[in-house]
Amino acid sequence: MALESSSSTSTIVEEDEVTQAECECCGLKEDCTADYITRVKGGHCGKWVCGLCSEAVKERLNAAPMAAAMEDAVSSHREFCQSFNSTTRLNPKLSLTFALRDIAKRSHESRRGSNNSVASKIKISRTTSCVPKINLNNHSLV
Repeated sequence: MALESSSSTSTIVEEDEVTQAECECCGLKEDCTADYITRVKGGHCGKWVCGLCSEAVKERLNAAPMAAAMEDAVSSHREFCQSFNSTTRLNPKLSLTFALRDIAKRSHESRRGSNNSVASKIKISRTTSCVPKINLNNHSLV
């Protein structure tokens, strides 16, 4: 609080008034000052995002092959959060099933993609063994 004094009266002005802000991605609610809310919205295209979602948006910006716009990163993360909230939180078993399906699909695609490469088509085979033969009856080397 700051105290302002005029010629005849004293008034108290609240600079640090706390308001509740809701993350536009995950829905988390936080108590923040108006100044903080304004700074966060200024850095995220007018959308207030919590600290965790802010870090996720930064990661999306850094991981993008091309320079992605902040608005695209925020909307992409918001869609991810909405998908997570509509599946995982409502039905964790269904979410696990979807995750396993995606893992299997990616594994299949990577195997199919590696079969097309030239290196996987060239195979080296052995014609003779460099290890001496073992006679299993006598347990001795031949």
